[in-house]
Amino acid sequence: MKGSKANYWDYIRVEDLLALQSGINHSEQDLSDDEVRFIVIHQIDELWFKLILRELVTARDLFAKPRVPEDALAGAVQSLKRITIGFDLATQQFKLMETMGTQDYLSFRDKLNPASGFQSAQTREIEVLMGLDDDDRIKFGKEGSYREALKSHDGTPSPAYARVERRIADTPTLKAAVYAWLYRTPIQGSIPDDPNDDDVVAEWVEHYYSGHQELHKRAMQHAVAAQALAPEDEERLRERYRGQLRGAKRHLDAEDVGEDQRAFTRRLRAAILFVDSNRELPLLSWPGQIIDGLIESEQSSLIFRQRHARMVERVIGRRVGTGGSDGVDYIDQTALKYRVFTEIWSARTILLPKDLCPTIKDRAYYGLAQQD
Repeated sequence: MKGSKANYWDYIRVEDLLALQSGINHSEQDLSDDEVRFIVIHQIDELWFKLILRELVTARDLFAKPRVPEDALAGAVQSLKRITIGFDLATQQFKLMETMGTQDYLSFRDKLNPASGFQSAQTREIEVLMGLDDDDRIKFGKEGSYREALKSHDGTPSPAYARVERRIADTPTLKAAVYAWLYRTPIQGSIPDDPNDDDVVAEWVEHYYSGHQELHKRAMQHAVAAQALAPEDEERLRERYRGQLRGAKRHLDAEDVGEDQRAFTRRLRAAILFVDSNRELPLLSWPGQIIDGLIESEQSSLIFRQRHARMVERVIGRRVGTGGSDGVDYIDQTALKYRVFTEIWSARTILLPKDLCPTIKDRAYYGLAQQD
């Protein structure tokens, strides 16, 4: 309201905030310092997750546009950077958690049963919004679905369940939106709607594979010359490099995906490699930073999971989780298996050194003059 004045404690709602650390007790005065610390750290995690979700939505909404303005990409890079920082700061809090001894934690751990960090709805929201496929999820415990684990003990929908259901309905995911945007990348000046786009992209991919063939020759020459190998060892080495070359071919031709997705995936992969190979050009500079930001933000989320696992193992070893999961083993599996932007990760294996990349036919097309 115009003319109103606010105090810091009213604006931040300090008193409300400081009254939320009692857990299932009536007062935090009944709790040990360790239990209050445990509650506070998890509450702070949830606040970081809240900010991460807002940045994910901002980035997703931008890339979901039919045409993404070039001058808006700087803001998307900032959103991805903030997501990375949010996970980094949440990860640092495990240092404080590790000041708690095993017996200190065990003194109140039974209160948590059958609650579990797996019931963090915002964690599941982040996974859903980023674009984690359901088929890639690891079973948590007795529940057949991660969504079932979010229901109340009597099987009725909980606020956490409702929150995640709303997020599932909130499409597209960031992955789907970003992939659709990258798919539309001009390759050698050609866009998907151009009548000869398939031919242009196929020619570029063919030249890119030729670069891999040359890279294969170089690698073999250096590897064999640098090592005194027995004939059978040399053949094993050669087969390893031949396998790498075959893998590049499969990737470029999208032979590892179904026929219904092959054309889209082939152009998407070509677009990612095209951007990464030519990011010094003005029109591709910001897209190159978007690719880096996606990798960095996902990497920070994986490091958070890995650091979480090491903290849990340090404090309570490999006990069964409070919610019935495999505890540390479950967290470790999520850190290893949960990948969202797999096409971008995979491209790092396929990238060529600059001198072997196909030549840009019209560098002026990718100059600043192309921006509207």
